[in-house]
Amino acid sequence: MSGEIHLAVALDGAGWHPAAWRLPTARPDDLFDARYWVDLVQTAERGTLDFVTFEDAFTLQSANPWRPDDRVDQVRGRLDAALVATRVAPMTQHVGLVPTVTTTHTEPFHVSTRIASLDHISGGRAGWRVQVLRQAAELELFGRRTIPSAGDAPLRDPSVVATLFADAADSVEAARRLWDSWEDDAEIRDRPSGRFIDRDKLHYVDFVGEGFSVRGPSITPRPPQGQPLVTLLAHGPIVFDLAARCADVVFVTPHSVLDVETIIEEVRRSEARTERAGTPLRVFADLLVFLGDDAAETAAAKVRLDELDGAPLQSDALVVVGTPRELADLLVEWNEAGVDGFRLRPARLPVDLDAIVDGVVPELRARTAFRHEYEERTLRERLELERPTNRYETIAGVHA
Repeated sequence: MSGEIHLAVALDGAGWHPAAWRLPTARPDDLFDARYWVDLVQTAERGTLDFVTFEDAFTLQSANPWRPDDRVDQVRGRLDAALVATRVAPMTQHVGLVPTVTTTHTEPFHVSTRIASLDHISGGRAGWRVQVLRQAAELELFGRRTIPSAGDAPLRDPSVVATLFADAADSVEAARRLWDSWEDDAEIRDRPSGRFIDRDKLHYVDFVGEGFSVRGPSITPRPPQGQPLVTLLAHGPIVFDLAARCADVVFVTPHSVLDVETIIEEVRRSEARTERAGTPLRVFADLLVFLGDDAAETAAAKVRLDELDGAPLQSDALVVVGTPRELADLLVEWNEAGVDGFRLRPARLPVDLDAIVDGVVPELRARTAFRHEYEERTLRERLELERPTNRYETIAGVHA
């Protein structure tokens, strides 16, 4: 898919730099106000971006990726990502909406109906960023599961990790089956006959996994996209395999062109290892961005934020500090190396989101590397993904 670049943004709090909320341009008083999120997503839509993702987790944000901390000088607390996306949907028309929902402690039936509902409300623009448990502290919120390596240390036990990712694969498969449990024409809505649905076109999914079983059918009719977009962030082989088994888009974190080539090779090996059928994974590279018209001033602004936070910014993604033109150069280079698109993490909101829309997008358009307007109706169409055939579809009364 090289040539036209796909562009998304990852929205989180006041930005991905933990001290961003202290800037005069930030809106810390509005982080729990729906209007704040509507404003951000409408900005993304003004730039004709493909989609936005919304971060979420069960525990409070932490400077330590494996356990809570006691810091009070960083943003803590957030709104439910799926509910934010649902609130934003009626206020936008084109941009895709992809909330983060964990698979580790949530029921697939509930997740499937939330994402299907979002797809209906948005008119076919919904996605799901699948997330697997990261902190052992999350277990204490539910009390249903015991993990041997729980505590302050990372979850390192290979068998435990394998179980968590197997659960995630089962959760996505169950959700996908539930999305198919209504055929597209199951709703008749025939007033004279008094038939609202054709019961023969609702199906039991009868999914049985290692940790749960789901009979179905869903309470929500099949989504407009058939199957909403499934995405996840991957850093290693076990997650690449999960993506190959169940996702449409994988977010990766290369730090160079050589990394791009290596990671894409790993993704394709995972597809072969898991015997993925159909469309290859769309590969999006994550980048954390500080943008400004003057590269030196932007670098100095990052240093000031690092000083406020007490340490240099740490990220799994490459941190790009520079001008919109410099970032556009990088995006084109990595796209030519095989990346389909990019998920940009604005370090400061709304500053860096505005710079993406008003700086990076025009630079890419000038190089005929990005769209000038939305043309496709659904998010799947925008990413050149076919609308999947319903696995339970009946033909002349016979199950396909």
